[in-house]
Amino acid sequence: MAEDGAQIKEYANDENKERGNWGSKLDFILSCTGYAVGLGNVWRFPYLTYRNGGGAFLIPYFVMLVFAGLPIFFLEISFGQYCSEGPVTAWKSVPMMRGIGYGMLLANYFGGISYNIIITYSLYYLFSSFTSMLPWVGCNHSWNSIYCSDLFDDCVANKTSIIVNNGTCVPLDSLNDTSRDYYKVSVLPNGSYDISNYMDPLGDGRERSVEEFWINGVLRESPSMNETGTIVWQLALTLLLAWIIVFLCLIKGIKSSGKVVYFTATFPYLVLIILLVRGLTLPGYYEGIKFFITPDVSQLAESRVWLDAAVQIFYSLSAAWGGLLTLASYNKFHNNCYFDSILVPAINSCTSLLAGFVIFSIIGFMAHELDLPVSEVAESGFGLAFIAYPEAVARMPISPLWAILFFLMLLTLGLDSEFVIIESVVTAIVDDYPDKLRKHKTKVTFCACVVGYLIGLICVTNAGGYWASLLDSYSAGFPIIVFAILESVGISWIYGAKRFTNDIRSMVGDAYIDFLGGWPFKVWPLMWSMITPAILMFVLMFSFLNWEEPEYNGPYPVWARIIGWLISVSCVVWIPVIMVYEFFRAEGNLQQRWKAMSSPTDNWGPALQQFRDEAWEVHKAHGTTMGGALKLPGAMPVQYTPDGEVGLENIAYE
Repeated sequence: MAEDGAQIKEYANDENKERGNWGSKLDFILSCTGYAVGLGNVWRFPYLTYRNGGGAFLIPYFVMLVFAGLPIFFLEISFGQYCSEGPVTAWKSVPMMRGIGYGMLLANYFGGISYNIIITYSLYYLFSSFTSMLPWVGCNHSWNSIYCSDLFDDCVANKTSIIVNNGTCVPLDSLNDTSRDYYKVSVLPNGSYDISNYMDPLGDGRERSVEEFWINGVLRESPSMNETGTIVWQLALTLLLAWIIVFLCLIKGIKSSGKVVYFTATFPYLVLIILLVRGLTLPGYYEGIKFFITPDVSQLAESRVWLDAAVQIFYSLSAAWGGLLTLASYNKFHNNCYFDSILVPAINSCTSLLAGFVIFSIIGFMAHELDLPVSEVAESGFGLAFIAYPEAVARMPISPLWAILFFLMLLTLGLDSEFVIIESVVTAIVDDYPDKLRKHKTKVTFCACVVGYLIGLICVTNAGGYWASLLDSYSAGFPIIVFAILESVGISWIYGAKRFTNDIRSMVGDAYIDFLGGWPFKVWPLMWSMITPAILMFVLMFSFLNWEEPEYNGPYPVWARIIGWLISVSCVVWIPVIMVYEFFRAEGNLQQRWKAMSSPTDNWGPALQQFRDEAWEVHKAHGTTMGGALKLPGAMPVQYTPDGEVGLENIAYE
């Protein structure tokens, strides 16, 4: 009862007093921005840009943004806001498609577990940066081996010693003539040594000190996935801290996370600007940026370039995971979701461009320091975040400061997305069983975090890197594209594009829908029903035709690939299972069963009776039906207070 009372008090000023709303519109915008702007903007977009024609890549990128990214983004935001439901119960609109919601729930949870591992790595590097000498500098640490490249550089620097076969540094004076001849060292007339023909005997196995810190110091990685080894306790404790942070920030759902994002969503921009200013003062920055933006128009003829653009914009916006739908479900009914669906993707794309300039100004500096082409220094993913960039900052003055800023930025970028991932899972579960679980939402969040931590422990063993990559590769692959295709088809073809347009009309008003005779808005139903699904089908088929099994330090073992495919299948299998379930649950002949499983349920529609009445009239005036029943069970007749607000007696109770 106390928990019920606390929830009533917490939501007392909200439009939806049973489920709650965002404290302000800015809470929602920042949460959406933090969710969409993630690690991929920093460590994947710059790499894809230079790999696919530099500045020319922006052409397919923005084409895919308009025709694939924006439509799905707008669809999910509008869908969630209209019904105030999570990714499972939102499919009261089309019961046979409810399996999409269950698939999103699982994909989110698998993805959330692997994403928190990246946050764990960022925390570990952040803590390691609070030192006068960064730990990935030099070869005198316990995790370094005889193959550490700095050992060779330090040994031969003064040309009086060399590395021998056993990896030790030996003064040339201590070698006899036979040994010097073996290592191709000659004695000059003045008594000095010529080592120009000397070859490092361990050269083929050399690794940079930053690589050895990552592999041997942080991951303590086993040679293969078959060797699980033991739990790396430092990472296990850091992972625990990551999950504690997530839980504390979600302890009151959107009421707490909506305030945390004021820091976590804005701080990365401060760091990016600081790093850009610093990068532009470093020698070699121009070559890095030039490499990033110089267009190679010939690349546009390659289908792979367009595929990369579609995949990047799609995943960058975090569409079809259910997170956008979850965030929008806490909006007030008349929030301008149309404006939001343009603003957030625009911010996301600008952030990707900003990150590209930041990363390549630093990469250009590193290439200058190493006297290497930029192409040999540029990396993506883990290689950029935990190898290339740490090595670059180690070469800067006051290097710990830049390392702290960078990894704090990675941490906040990751946390924003992780908040929404876990909130989506919890919301989906709670909305499916509102009477039993809504008042215990904090406990559900706690359980989700505990289970996530326990499963994640496999990712902090000596084989943890293999598992983290496996989870990410197979949960975030084709299932998400399948969800997006079926979302578009389910809403535009089964639920009805015209009906969905009038749903949006009831929220944002006639002005946006009927602007210039309604022709501009008609582009959206066209994209939802035809263009966007066609593009995503192309992406899906092209991915399958050019499928290569994900790898991590070489191919995965057969048993690991089986587990990976089971993860993928477990996310999409719910779609046909629920369709079959709904078919057999329905009564009557084939036509009647189809109608039952493809038509909205009686309780579909706006959550509050006041807005159901409004939506009903909007649909009636524009030639469609709302789908659900006009009156919710237990809803009181609509009455208004003197100031025009709906009274407490009008809350819909299910």
